[in-house]
Amino acid sequence: MQQRIDAFIKLGEFLSQFSVSGIKKKENITFNDLFFEGFKHQVKIAEENNSWFTKDNILFSLGSWSKTLTKQNISAWTQNIKINKNTKTVAIIMAGNIPLVGFHDFLSVLISGHAVLVKQSSNDKNLLPYIAKYLEYVAPIFKEKITFTEEKLTNFDAVIATGSNNTARYFEHYFKGKPSIIRKNRNSVAILTGQESDEEITNLSDDIFQYFGLGCRSVSKLYVPEGYNFDAFFNGMFNKREIINNAKYANNYDYNKAVYLMSEFDLLENGFLMIKEDESYASPIATIFYEYYTDINTLKGKLNADSEKIQCVVSNNFTNTEIKFGDTQNPQLWEYADGVNTLNFLAKI
Repeated sequence: MQQRIDAFIKLGEFLSQFSVSGIKKKENITFNDLFFEGFKHQVKIAEENNSWFTKDNILFSLGSWSKTLTKQNISAWTQNIKINKNTKTVAIIMAGNIPLVGFHDFLSVLISGHAVLVKQSSNDKNLLPYIAKYLEYVAPIFKEKITFTEEKLTNFDAVIATGSNNTARYFEHYFKGKPSIIRKNRNSVAILTGQESDEEITNLSDDIFQYFGLGCRSVSKLYVPEGYNFDAFFNGMFNKREIINNAKYANNYDYNKAVYLMSEFDLLENGFLMIKEDESYASPIATIFYEYYTDINTLKGKLNADSEKIQCVVSNNFTNTEIKFGDTQNPQLWEYADGVNTLNFLAKI
């Protein structure tokens, strides 16, 4: 266990050279001469292969993981883990909506001592194999523990699969004979009262726009009180106005705006973001849905009833499990994607 922990700490140190502030080679990083330039190249290739994976979004993900993979964090996360000495092979089917979206599952399987069989999304296939190779150099115990495949999954004991609600039904049928975690669509919401500070609303723009809103932790729905004035909200979003310069985002904005106007929906927009009153949780790119509420307790009951559809609730003194404004894209290791403790699952297979 300590060897595995030490390996991921070294990986965190390696990734600390890649952040939104820039890519800068550091001294005294294990195997840096062997891997730094190669990984820098993989960042470039990942950006070229997926136009949603901008350099800033890739570097944000890498920087976030570098801050997460510290001795303090990993030790706190694993301190109560029960090691299953019967090593198993765990298959992971990864999504590709944001850079390294499946890394937490990958980390969980390896830190638990199991072998991992990875089926990546074609949208995010460049970064993780290189990271895996780095880990094998840092800790040879990982050799023969990490396998990537593009073929049909075979010879595994358990599975962690992430996909849409439709693919989840297929996963549940196909893997019904195996221990599994099947992840479905989830979205995040923000509860506004009208009393938020300018800083909180500005921070909310990070929750909405990071990764173009493609992550399950991205806020796609607002709950606002009756009579809410959206001026403060739009003012807080203004710092992200440059996002419209991304061609793919702009195309989605133009398309969705045209659809809404032709359908004669009421909407508010500021040139790079539209807001539309809608009961759904999942909003299209460049759009945020909103819904009015009149009673806090009724709203709490609604969100509790829909808990399986919701990843994060961003608010201030609304619930004891809330996320602070601006923090949705910086989860701790123990904040699991769907509330299912992956380490506990892996200890029991």
